Amino acid sequence: MVEVLERSRLRFERRPSSVLAEHRPMYKIGQVLLILSLASRGGKSSLPRLQLFNWALKSAERKEQLVLAVVEKVLQVPAWGFDPAMAIAVRIAIAEGLVAENSTGYEISEAGDLFVKEILNNADLFGPERSFLSAVGKGLTEGMVEVTASGWEAK
Repeated sequence: MVEVLERSRLRFERRPSSVLAEHRPMYKIGQVLLILSLASRGGKSSLPRLQLFNWALKSAERKEQLVLAVVEKVLQVPAWGFDPAMAIAVRIAIAEGLVAENSTGYEISEAGDLFVKEILNNADLFGPERSFLSAVGKGLTEGMVEVTASGWEAK
Protein backbone atom coordinates (compact mmCIF):
# COMPACT_ATOMS: atom_id res chain seq x y z
CA MET A 1 0.00 0.00 0.00
CA VAL A 2 1.39 3.40 -1.02
CA GLU A 3 0.68 6.39 1.11
CA VAL A 4 0.03 9.65 -0.58
CA LEU A 5 1.58 12.61 1.20
CA GLU A 6 -0.57 15.66 1.18
CA ARG A 7 1.29 18.83 0.26
CA SER A 8 1.17 21.55 2.82
CA ARG A 9 1.34 25.14 1.89
CA LEU A 10 3.39 27.56 3.90
CA ARG A 11 2.26 31.10 3.97
CA PHE A 12 4.55 33.93 4.99
CA GLU A 13 3.37 37.31 6.05
CA ARG A 14 5.69 40.25 5.95
CA ARG A 15 5.63 42.09 9.25
CA PRO A 16 7.58 45.08 10.37
CA SER A 17 10.51 44.32 12.60
CA SER A 18 12.26 46.75 14.83
CA VAL A 19 15.93 47.56 14.43
CA LEU A 20 18.01 47.78 17.57
CA ALA A 21 18.81 51.38 18.40
CA GLU A 22 22.54 50.72 18.31
CA HIS A 23 22.24 49.66 14.67
CA ARG A 24 20.32 52.72 13.55
CA PRO A 25 22.53 55.10 11.56
CA MET A 26 21.11 58.26 13.20
CA TYR A 27 21.86 56.89 16.67
CA LYS A 28 25.42 55.99 15.67
CA ILE A 29 25.94 59.39 14.02
CA GLY A 30 24.86 61.02 17.29
CA GLN A 31 27.42 58.91 19.14
CA VAL A 32 30.17 59.80 16.67
CA LEU A 33 29.43 63.51 17.01
CA LEU A 34 29.39 63.28 20.80
CA ILE A 35 32.73 61.42 20.81
CA LEU A 36 34.27 64.05 18.55
CA SER A 37 32.81 66.91 20.56
CA LEU A 38 33.18 65.74 24.16
CA ALA A 39 36.09 63.30 24.11
CA SER A 40 38.41 64.31 21.25
CA ARG A 41 41.04 67.00 21.08
CA GLY A 42 40.23 69.50 18.38
CA GLY A 43 37.12 67.51 17.46
CA LYS A 44 39.35 64.97 15.67
CA SER A 45 39.77 61.21 16.00
CA SER A 46 41.10 58.22 14.13
CA LEU A 47 38.74 55.38 13.19
CA PRO A 48 40.34 52.92 15.65
CA ARG A 49 39.75 55.43 18.47
CA LEU A 50 36.12 55.98 17.40
CA GLN A 51 35.67 52.21 17.31
CA LEU A 52 37.22 51.91 20.79
CA PHE A 53 34.65 54.34 22.19
CA ASN A 54 31.86 52.53 20.34
CA TRP A 55 33.04 49.23 21.82
CA ALA A 56 33.25 50.72 25.32
CA LEU A 57 29.75 52.23 25.15
CA LYS A 58 28.28 48.72 25.00
CA SER A 59 29.09 47.73 28.60
CA ALA A 60 29.65 49.31 32.01
CA GLU A 61 32.83 47.27 32.56
CA ARG A 62 34.33 48.55 29.31
CA LYS A 63 33.45 52.12 30.22
CA GLU A 64 35.24 51.67 33.54
CA GLN A 65 38.31 50.39 31.68
CA LEU A 66 38.51 53.59 29.63
CA VAL A 67 37.97 55.87 32.61
CA LEU A 68 40.75 53.98 34.43
CA ALA A 69 42.99 54.31 31.35
CA VAL A 70 42.60 58.09 31.49
CA VAL A 71 43.46 58.17 35.20
CA GLU A 72 46.49 55.89 34.80
CA LYS A 73 47.43 57.33 31.38
CA VAL A 74 47.81 53.79 30.03
CA LEU A 75 45.26 51.93 27.92
CA GLN A 76 45.25 48.29 29.06
CA VAL A 77 42.69 46.83 26.69
CA PRO A 78 44.04 43.83 24.77
CA ALA A 79 41.70 44.37 21.80
CA TRP A 80 38.35 45.88 20.92
CA GLY A 81 35.71 45.18 18.34
CA PHE A 82 35.21 46.99 15.06
CA ASP A 83 31.52 47.50 14.42
CA PRO A 84 30.44 47.82 10.77
CA ALA A 85 27.45 49.92 11.92
CA MET A 86 29.89 52.53 13.25
CA ALA A 87 31.86 52.61 9.99
CA ILE A 88 28.61 53.02 8.02
CA ALA A 89 27.47 55.82 10.33
CA VAL A 90 30.78 57.64 9.79
CA ARG A 91 30.37 57.36 6.01
CA ILE A 92 26.81 58.71 6.22
CA ALA A 93 27.95 61.54 8.52
CA ILE A 94 30.58 62.46 5.92
CA ALA A 95 28.00 62.37 3.12
CA GLU A 96 25.70 64.63 5.17
CA GLY A 97 28.51 67.09 5.86
CA LEU A 98 28.53 66.48 9.64
CA VAL A 99 32.01 64.96 9.68
CA ALA A 100 35.00 65.50 7.40
CA GLU A 101 37.92 63.21 6.62
CA ASN A 102 41.42 64.46 7.33
CA SER A 103 44.90 62.95 7.06
CA THR A 104 44.67 61.16 10.43
CA GLY A 105 41.01 60.21 10.53
CA TYR A 106 37.91 62.34 11.00
CA GLU A 107 36.89 65.68 12.41
CA ILE A 108 33.61 67.31 13.27
CA SER A 109 32.45 69.90 10.75
CA GLU A 110 30.67 73.19 11.43
CA ALA A 111 27.35 71.53 10.61
CA GLY A 112 28.23 68.61 12.89
CA ASP A 113 29.10 71.04 15.66
CA LEU A 114 25.68 72.68 15.32
CA PHE A 115 24.00 69.26 15.29
CA VAL A 116 25.80 68.10 18.45
CA LYS A 117 24.90 71.36 20.20
CA GLU A 118 21.24 70.54 19.54
CA ILE A 119 21.80 67.10 21.07
CA LEU A 120 23.46 68.66 24.11
CA ASN A 121 20.58 71.14 24.54
CA ASN A 122 18.16 68.23 25.05
CA ALA A 123 18.85 66.52 28.39
CA ASP A 124 16.77 63.48 27.32
CA LEU A 125 19.13 62.54 24.49
CA PHE A 126 22.17 60.27 24.93
CA GLY A 127 22.28 60.64 28.74
CA PRO A 128 24.53 57.64 29.52
CA GLU A 129 26.82 58.38 26.57
CA ARG A 130 27.19 62.04 27.55
CA SER A 131 28.00 61.15 31.13
CA PHE A 132 30.64 58.59 30.13
CA LEU A 133 32.24 60.76 27.44
CA SER A 134 32.39 63.72 29.83
CA ALA A 135 34.08 61.49 32.44
CA VAL A 136 36.70 60.38 29.91
CA GLY A 137 37.05 63.88 28.53
CA LYS A 138 39.99 64.51 26.23
CA GLY A 139 42.26 62.20 28.27
CA LEU A 140 42.21 59.15 26.01
CA THR A 141 44.81 60.17 23.45
CA GLU A 142 45.56 58.92 19.96
CA GLY A 143 48.99 57.94 21.26
CA MET A 144 47.48 55.64 23.86
CA VAL A 145 45.33 53.99 21.18
CA GLU A 146 48.27 53.65 18.78
CA VAL A 147 50.52 52.02 21.41
CA THR A 148 47.82 49.47 22.20
CA ALA A 149 46.95 48.79 18.54
CA SER A 150 50.64 48.44 17.56
CA GLY A 151 50.79 45.34 19.76
CA TRP A 152 48.28 43.62 17.48
CA GLU A 153 50.73 43.19 14.61
CA ALA A 154 51.66 39.58 13.83
CA LYS A 155 55.08 38.58 15.06
